[in-house]
Amino acid sequence: MHMAEGATTAFSVTDVTTLKERMQAIDATSTEQQRKAAADAAKVEKDFYWAYTEEPHQTRRQAILKAHPEISKLNGHEPLTKYVVLLVLAIQFTCAYLLRHTPVLSWRFFLTAYIIGATANQNIFLAIHEMSHNLGFKSPLANRLFSIVANLPIGLPYSAAFRGYHIEHHKFLGVDGIDTDLPTKFEAMLLHNILGKAFFCTFQILFYAIRPVMVKAQPFTRIHYLNLLTQLSFDYLLIHYLTPNALYYLILSSFLAGSLHPVAGHFIAEHYVFDTSNINPAETYSYYGPLNIVTYNVGYHNEHHDFPFVAWTRLPELRRVAREFYEPLPRHGSWTRVIWEFIWSGDVGMYSRVKRKEKKERMGEMAKGL
Repeated sequence: MHMAEGATTAFSVTDVTTLKERMQAIDATSTEQQRKAAADAAKVEKDFYWAYTEEPHQTRRQAILKAHPEISKLNGHEPLTKYVVLLVLAIQFTCAYLLRHTPVLSWRFFLTAYIIGATANQNIFLAIHEMSHNLGFKSPLANRLFSIVANLPIGLPYSAAFRGYHIEHHKFLGVDGIDTDLPTKFEAMLLHNILGKAFFCTFQILFYAIRPVMVKAQPFTRIHYLNLLTQLSFDYLLIHYLTPNALYYLILSSFLAGSLHPVAGHFIAEHYVFDTSNINPAETYSYYGPLNIVTYNVGYHNEHHDFPFVAWTRLPELRRVAREFYEPLPRHGSWTRVIWEFIWSGDVGMYSRVKRKEKKERMGEMAKGL
């Protein structure tokens, strides 16, 4: 993992009640060694990195557009997306058909689900992510409806609920109680050790499915009901005309896509703090490695948060044009290594996320403390 100094914009502390004292202590430090000691003392207290400024992406987007106004031309949908999705659907349905009589507990069944199925379904997850930003079609409705079609090999209804939560993740990045990508305090307390982190990495797809409902339930809309009805109908037909094993293959593929699998590393790599030596940690990390080929360039994550309406095929061009903004930022070199370091490092864990409270609450706390 490459780390660059001075790559973040948010001031963070770990103890809200002592904000004034910590700010004074940090201001008084005159050497890197003293600043690192202050950060290490904060980490011992086991709390999230609390930020008292807005998320950095809007500010950087404005700066980039001022320097490179031509980047606005990169916005827009990518017609290629639907063809990639149809290809991946064909691969998954073919595998489900071929495995319809294969014992679920066999190595052939598991390895196919791990090597092909998990990679394919992670690709589908991220295709739905693209369409949640209306980047598959010009029409927003076409994006919603095609997301329901793309959802079929996942085995469970997902696309309609994902869109609402993901838009909030962009609009309220790091805001406690709104951004459901953040682990809760209970999760962090329970899973902060090695065994807990290993459990989280193994079952993280379940955390991302259950946590949003527990933190901030969404109202059901017609699209939610259509997603549910379409998926359940497809699952019934799959069992009726093939076998239950065909559906088990698809569901196992979805589980493994969010478990101990290389492509699942992006879930942790995107926003968990690995720059632990910095008292002002980055809250978004990019990855420019080969796994972007099968994941719609989701590794270009700083770029994506800066410009969420630039489709996956044009994110590399965005980075090339605005290289002076992105080159200094911290990034990961391997998603597999991210999972390994997350589990085994004593400095990185469930608390390693930048959180902020809603703007009014932040302003009130700072007025009281300062």
